[in-house]
Amino acid sequence: MNAKFFLDTNILVYTFDSRVPAKQQKARQLVADALVTQQGLISFQVIQEFLNVASRKFTQPLSAQDCRRYLNQVLAPLCKVFPSIKLYEQAIELAKQWGYTFYDSLIIAAALEGDCRIFYSEDLQHKQIIQDMIITNPFA
Repeated sequence: MNAKFFLDTNILVYTFDSRVPAKQQKARQLVADALVTQQGLISFQVIQEFLNVASRKFTQPLSAQDCRRYLNQVLAPLCKVFPSIKLYEQAIELAKQWGYTFYDSLIIAAALEGDCRIFYSEDLQHKQIIQDMIITNPFA
């Protein structure tokens, strides 16, 4: 992959979900590619959402120690976008223009701020183009 890409929270969650092996394998490949190529990234919001789901909603929730390990080995190296007033303003505009919720718009704004050309997500509209970025469901 030559273009920067953004990983939505659901991609990270699927790396732990053995109930759907094909999705788990694809998600693990995307995360590995993100780490190896340094072209993939996430935002502060993805970290927050992932740690909440992993520690509370997984079939076998991650322990605090496992959460810290994953934070340091995977999430922190990928996190390139942090909160700013500019980011919140862009999210408000995206929500108005595209009709996404504020939180979805905030994560889209983060991907745009990270100069991503691809936004991998199972939850947003597949093949929708926002500015120069395409939303792609990697499991479609």
